[in-house]
Amino acid sequence: MIYDTKDVLGKSFGISPKVYNFCEETYEKIILQAAKIEKISRYNQLKVLAAFKDNKISDTHFASTSGYGYGDAGREAIDSVYAQVFGAEDALVRHNIVSGTHAISLCLFGVLRPGDTLVSVTGKPYDTLEEVIGITGHGKGSLKEFGVDYKQIDLIDGCVDYNNIMLTLGENTKAVLIQKSKGYDWRPSLTNKEIGKIIETVKKINPNIICIVDNCYGEFVEADEPTNYGADLMAGSLIKNPGGGLVSTGGYVAGRKDLVELVSYKLNSVGLGKDVGATLNTNKEILQGLFMAPHIVGESLKAALFCGAVFGRLGFEVSPKVDDVRSDIIQAIKMGSEQGVVKFCQGIQKGAPIDSFVVPEPWDMPGYSHKVIMAAGAFNQGASIELSADGPIKPPYIVYMQGGLTFDSAYVGIASAVQSLFDAKIITF
Repeated sequence: MIYDTKDVLGKSFGISPKVYNFCEETYEKIILQAAKIEKISRYNQLKVLAAFKDNKISDTHFASTSGYGYGDAGREAIDSVYAQVFGAEDALVRHNIVSGTHAISLCLFGVLRPGDTLVSVTGKPYDTLEEVIGITGHGKGSLKEFGVDYKQIDLIDGCVDYNNIMLTLGENTKAVLIQKSKGYDWRPSLTNKEIGKIIETVKKINPNIICIVDNCYGEFVEADEPTNYGADLMAGSLIKNPGGGLVSTGGYVAGRKDLVELVSYKLNSVGLGKDVGATLNTNKEILQGLFMAPHIVGESLKAALFCGAVFGRLGFEVSPKVDDVRSDIIQAIKMGSEQGVVKFCQGIQKGAPIDSFVVPEPWDMPGYSHKVIMAAGAFNQGASIELSADGPIKPPYIVYMQGGLTFDSAYVGIASAVQSLFDAKIITF
C-alpha cells in the first residue's frame, strides 16, 4: 500500500499541493537543528529516568488519598523526584496549584512581607501577574495592598540592564522576579546561563535577596534548569512542559527547602504545609507526565523550529530565528496586521485534534489589557504544551505559537495556518 501524505492533507485538512510542497522543502532545511533538539531531549529523559530509579518509584506511589491526605507516599515521592530532576533542595508539586500564575503568586506571597520590596529585573511581568503585584487592578488582596513595594527594571533592546540592577536594589529589596520566557514581548527568552548571570549580579549586591524565576514554558528545553544556576525558587505549570501533555491540572515550586516550606504554608496552612493535601488519583498522571515531558517538549521544540523556518521563509520577522539558541517552546511571529494574527490562529485551530471546527475570534479575556485571540484545541483546557497559538490584538500584531504533543500533528496545524493566510491573500508563493 502506498501512503500519500499529500492526498490526506488535501482531502482532510484542505492543504493545497503548493502549501504542502513549501512545507516539505522547509522541513528538509531544519533536519540538523531538529537533531540537536533530540540530543537534549535524550539527555533530559535520562535525567528523569535516573530520578525515578533513585527514588524507587513503584505502583504503590500511584495510590490515592482523600480527606487530609496524611502520609501520602506518592505525594512525597513526587516532590523528591521533582527536586532531583531540577537540582533543588525541595519541591512542592500539587494538583491544586491551578496555573503558572498561581504557582508564582504563591512564591511571592510566601516570602514577601509588609515593607519588603519586590523588583522585576526583566521588565514588566506577564499580564496575569499585574493584578497579583498591584501594577493594575483595584487592590483586593494584591501585594501592594499588603504593603509590598514594587520596582521594575525595563529591558534595553530586549537585554537585561545590569547597571540599573546595581542602582535599583536597596536594603529593603527582599526578592527579585526573573521571567525566563518572553511572554507577550518581542525579545529573546532568557537562557538558564543568562539567568545565572542575573542571579550572580543580584547576590553580589546582597546574598540574602531571594531570586524567584518564572520558568513557565522553559522546563526541559535546555539540559539544565534555573535552579542549577542558583535560583532560590522556581515555579511553573503542569499543563505546560513538565506535565508532558498528560496532567489534567497542577503546578510546582522548586528551590531552597526553607522557602518551599513557606510557599507550602501559603498554599495550605501555616504549620501544616507539605504534610497535608489529598492527591485524589492524580499521582500516577503527574509521574507519567513528568516521565513523558522531555520527549513531548522535544516534539514541541521541533514544531516551533519548523514554524519559525516556514514563516521566516515567507518573509515574516520571527523570534527566535532558525539558528538561534532556544530556551523555551514559544515561537513568535510578527504578522504586521490584526487580520494576519486572526488568520494564523484560525489556521492553527483547524489542525487541532479537539474543536477543529471552532473559529477563534479576539475577545476581552480576563487578566489582559487588550483583546486576545487564542487557538487551542486541547485535551486539557489551556494546556500550552498542546499545540496552541495566541496573541494580543495590538501593534505590531505578534502571534505566539507553542506546543505540539507530536511533531506530525503540529505540522498539520502549521500548514493549516499557512493555508489560511494564503487563502486570505495575505501571503503568496
